[in-house]
Amino acid sequence: MKDFTLVILAAGMGSRYGGTKQLDAITENGETIMDFSLYDAIKAGFTKIVFIVRKDILEEVKTDFGAKLEGRVEVAYAIQETTKVPEKYSNNQRVKPWGTAHALLVAKDLIKDNFCVINADDFYGYDAYKTIISFLKNADPSSTNYTMVGYPIYNTLSENGSVSRGETFADEDNNLQQIKERTAITKRGNDIVFENEDGNEEIMSKDTIVSMNFFGFTPAFLNYLDSEFEAFLEENYQELKAEFFLPLVVDNLIKANQAKMKVLSTDAKWMGVTYKEDKEVVVDKVKTLMQQSVYPPKLWE
Repeated sequence: MKDFTLVILAAGMGSRYGGTKQLDAITENGETIMDFSLYDAIKAGFTKIVFIVRKDILEEVKTDFGAKLEGRVEVAYAIQETTKVPEKYSNNQRVKPWGTAHALLVAKDLIKDNFCVINADDFYGYDAYKTIISFLKNADPSSTNYTMVGYPIYNTLSENGSVSRGETFADEDNNLQQIKERTAITKRGNDIVFENEDGNEEIMSKDTIVSMNFFGFTPAFLNYLDSEFEAFLEENYQELKAEFFLPLVVDNLIKANQAKMKVLSTDAKWMGVTYKEDKEVVVDKVKTLMQQSVYPPKLWE
């Protein structure tokens, strides 16, 4: 039996949300979005969980999830700290985490199998996990063929403010050609608009497929992270807000013909909490799913 690892990016600061949203309960039983992600991933066949957290929430994450997962899957923890950079770049004033690709880099030694990366505060749905593990089961661990599950942009917006998303461009065989970071995406009447590099607004098709940081990789991907991070720091180590994103690494490798990535679709409906006001919508939708018996009344009984 093969092992498959779920890597959860849970070190975010939650600045727009106003708190540690990855630990905020969304059910009367105190379950978080992470609980539902774990439940769906284990049901789909993932056998190991790696939590990437900040040092100040490590014990809380262990307390909240350790007992629930005991006997179900192997569990490991990695701490993402801004000080975990090469010595030559240590002279910086960084407070905000370095980004999702740096988070994966700090957990590099804990990942030995084909793996999936997710955000702790995104509700992806069971079908997404089932879809991605089907790919991982057939992927050679030494291969540089990777995958991602994409979602239509119209289903990933917030009614309470702008969001940033990675717009995907794929060929007719659904092989990713490019990911472009789009910022300040909002609804404007019947349109979806974003702010381009010149600061001007452009309209985006409602059916545009975007990345929600739901990636499937082989361990071979980890070999690129050190050199990619070094190149990123060379240019950005004094920048307080520049982030080393996973889509950035993926995009670089594809452009250099060092990797391929298949864009997969899913029937699952995405939910998330960018702003505090988003929580009420997620709470209501999750309650409906539980009433429809998509999930049990208590996940871990």
